[in-house]
Amino acid sequence: MTDPWARPTDQSPPVPSESASEPPQAPPPGYPATPPPAASTPPDAPKPPSSAASKIKNLLSDPLSIVLVVVIVLALVAAGLLGGELYARKRADSIVAGVVACVVQDDAKASFDPLPPFLWQHATGHYTNINIETAGNQIREAKGMKVVLGIKDVQIQDTADSSGTVGSLTADITWSLDGLRQTAANMVQLPFIGSAITDVSTNAAAGTVQLKSMLGTITAKPIVANKGIALQITELNAIGLSWPREMIQPILDSFTSQLTDNYPMGIHADSVQVTDNGVKAQYSTQNASMPKASEDPCFAKL
Repeated sequence: MTDPWARPTDQSPPVPSESASEPPQAPPPGYPATPPPAASTPPDAPKPPSSAASKIKNLLSDPLSIVLVVVIVLALVAAGLLGGELYARKRADSIVAGVVACVVQDDAKASFDPLPPFLWQHATGHYTNINIETAGNQIREAKGMKVVLGIKDVQIQDTADSSGTVGSLTADITWSLDGLRQTAANMVQLPFIGSAITDVSTNAAAGTVQLKSMLGTITAKPIVANKGIALQITELNAIGLSWPREMIQPILDSFTSQLTDNYPMGIHADSVQVTDNGVKAQYSTQNASMPKASEDPCFAKL
């Protein structure tokens, strides 16, 4: 007797239907083929914002970042201005020193006052204070002569007869004893014996200079004369020869005029003083016109 609830053992697996195993049929002639269903595409995802724009937005939203940006920009601008200021000053110092060196025939160094800034002075063509000092080797033929210049209110303006104007100029000149001795020995030509100055000394109390030679001594007092400096004979002692002052004075006048006259811009002597170490003098000029290059080649660089 069999169990009515038992699963049959001889049951074969189901046969697939023909429709499931048959390939899809082509459409009848005359009918268009059915297109395959289009693949579904996801909707466009929103594009992420630009990284640069995002950074800028984040930067502007942070007050500290804004302050840092402003500080950096200002620092870069200040660095550029400082570099330009230093270069322009160095260039201007070199040009002015070259002009003075050409005039006095000695090395010179120049500097502009720190204020106002040089770039501003250059832009306006108005230079307030210029300080110049020569090396002290010579001024023209005067050995051992040194000058310290203070120039104020310089206006660079090219006109038909000048390259600009100078409000004021003062020149403090020192002439050492050794320089006096060398210069006098080279340039003072005495009658009959030529150049025979062997020594030079000063008497600060009397304000005189003694020019000594093998044949005598000339004592002279430096004075301001004809906008320059002259040596006025006060005493003349000659050995074996009679040298009238009228003969010697023109020789000394020629000597000093070659050294202290004919400076540009109307620069003239104001005072002279004898010291134990030599001679000091002050020169100056006011509201002077600077010569053009055609008049004085030393001013060509301006």
